[in-house]
Amino acid sequence: MQNLIEDLDILGSTVEHTEEVKTTQDSHKGNKRKLYIESYGCQMNFSDSEIVASILQGEGYDTTADITQADLVFLNTCSIREKAEQTVRFRLNHINGFKKKKPELIVGVLGCMAERLKTKLLEEEKIVDLVAGPDSYRDLPHLISKVDEGAKAVNTFLSKEETYADISPIRLNSNGVTAFISIMRGCDNMCAFCVVPFTRGRERSRNPHSIIKEAEDLFAKGYREVTLLGQNVDSYKWSQEENNKARLEKKEISSVVNFAGLLEMVALVHPDLRVRFSTSHPKDITNEVLHTMARHENICKNIHLPIQSGSSRVLELMNRGYSREWYLDRVKNIRQILGEDCGITSDMIAGFCTETEEDHRETLSIMDEVKYDYSFMFYYSERPGTLAAKKYPDDISLETKKRRLDEIIKKQSEISRFRYGQDTNKIHKVLIEGTSKRSEDFLQGRNTANKVVIFPKENKSKGEYVNVLVERSTQGTLFGKMVN
Repeated sequence: MQNLIEDLDILGSTVEHTEEVKTTQDSHKGNKRKLYIESYGCQMNFSDSEIVASILQGEGYDTTADITQADLVFLNTCSIREKAEQTVRFRLNHINGFKKKKPELIVGVLGCMAERLKTKLLEEEKIVDLVAGPDSYRDLPHLISKVDEGAKAVNTFLSKEETYADISPIRLNSNGVTAFISIMRGCDNMCAFCVVPFTRGRERSRNPHSIIKEAEDLFAKGYREVTLLGQNVDSYKWSQEENNKARLEKKEISSVVNFAGLLEMVALVHPDLRVRFSTSHPKDITNEVLHTMARHENICKNIHLPIQSGSSRVLELMNRGYSREWYLDRVKNIRQILGEDCGITSDMIAGFCTETEEDHRETLSIMDEVKYDYSFMFYYSERPGTLAAKKYPDDISLETKKRRLDEIIKKQSEISRFRYGQDTNKIHKVLIEGTSKRSEDFLQGRNTANKVVIFPKENKSKGEYVNVLVERSTQGTLFGKMVN
């Protein structure tokens, strides 16, 4: 448990973060130069790495899963917590060993850490040749050319317009069944604990026609599930008037598209294309979105709705824009419109500035009331430049933060066992994503509520839909057998 607590990254923004580090797969286009990317942090970073790979493939790079074969190494970084930045610094020191053996190796830092630290990375980490922020990936060929000529290169300009809508991502680490589609970039929410508005810039929505085209292309290639990504998908809004630099080609698309409209448009691509999204903001999610989900069977009944704290006082300090009562009303509407089986997941921060024991107990009590399927749980880590760092003392001891987090984790474990247990003796529609990690004789996929289901392989393969009768469960997995 202690290692788990120390290794988890805080969820500063509302896009789901993970401890997982993803690297590139091999591609063989006959190009001489090879690119290796490691992606850290949130799903948006993984999606951005696919954009980077696409841009550089056009410049003569193949991707490689073997760092020793690379001519260019990129770390696409997360800056949401000090631990995340320390991980990248440690990795850069390790990469130094490769660069000593191969001096011509180009090493670059991309993403949020690049945006936050800018030229400091070039000055402090002597092996870094290139620094590029999330909005400067189109400039990478020029930056690489500068490094080839013997200079250091940096571009951390934040754009008010860049969405990479015209770039077709190269699917890295793909199972060929599920894929991300970025629908917007940046964030206008100024949560007190979060660096994302400073590292990813202002919010801007992507042309809906380009989103539909990408979904159609993915389905044609055999993908059967897409996840629409944004820091706050509920604030998605595109209009011909405000976004006239990316005019629509299809007149049947309304001149103003909100998230509920976009969600329906993607669902109508094909009934066999599942649609997920990440992430919703409690202050912005509407009943229109919930009713759209209810109308379409292929829009998955799972909502990631970060609470962060169960205390209205702490939520106000966090500048979250909602109270405990508002949040519970949103949950009530989700249960009424989508049913009790709709999966609800969350993020929680233990030990935010001035948090009292009573505030902490309110977080535990809202967990009991909502009954989340699972949660991403962290203790507060102050980030330079945020509102909290400027206004509030980080006055909760590390020992107290860890103890409160431990209590939150134990509470969630109990609730997860209960929620997963409710799925036994029921039939679930499952999209097969591949073989089980533990045995080639079993397949795994997810149900509409985003829960992993394991079952015997028989004669089925990935990309197919099957009905599975769940016979038993743990706090994080369902087990069963296929039925007609």
